[in-house]
Amino acid sequence: MSEQDPQTQDKLIRSEEEWRKRLTPEQYRVTREAGTERPFTGDHEVSPTPGTYHCIACDAKLFDNDTKFDSGCGWPSFDRPYADAAVEEHFDTSHGMRRVEVRCRRCESHLGHVFPDGPTDTGQRYCINSVALRFKPIRA
Repeated sequence: MSEQDPQTQDKLIRSEEEWRKRLTPEQYRVTREAGTERPFTGDHEVSPTPGTYHCIACDAKLFDNDTKFDSGCGWPSFDRPYADAAVEEHFDTSHGMRRVEVRCRRCESHLGHVFPDGPTDTGQRYCINSVALRFKPIRA
């Protein structure tokens, strides 16, 4: 799959059968059924390695490693998406909570949630399931 700017990518629509074939059971549960991985089980550590995080389902570029920070919550946290068009935000009242869900704009995969308590100038904390992401280092 070619790496494209999220603003120029068409919506990617697949059947649930196709998604099940392409994703592991845990990736499917999180991205297609809006599940959540257990905290501190995935890649939540901040690394100095330059690169970008892509959607595990469709390879859309979602977050830059420079925007990742340690929030202590047990999931990867970012202060902004790669581009405004990379993600969609939806009001979510599941599980008796009021929060904002984050989905990949291209394939509508559930990524996690965004909260207005981030430590940087954006004030945002995109709390994302690591199983929904694939890190691609920038080669020097």
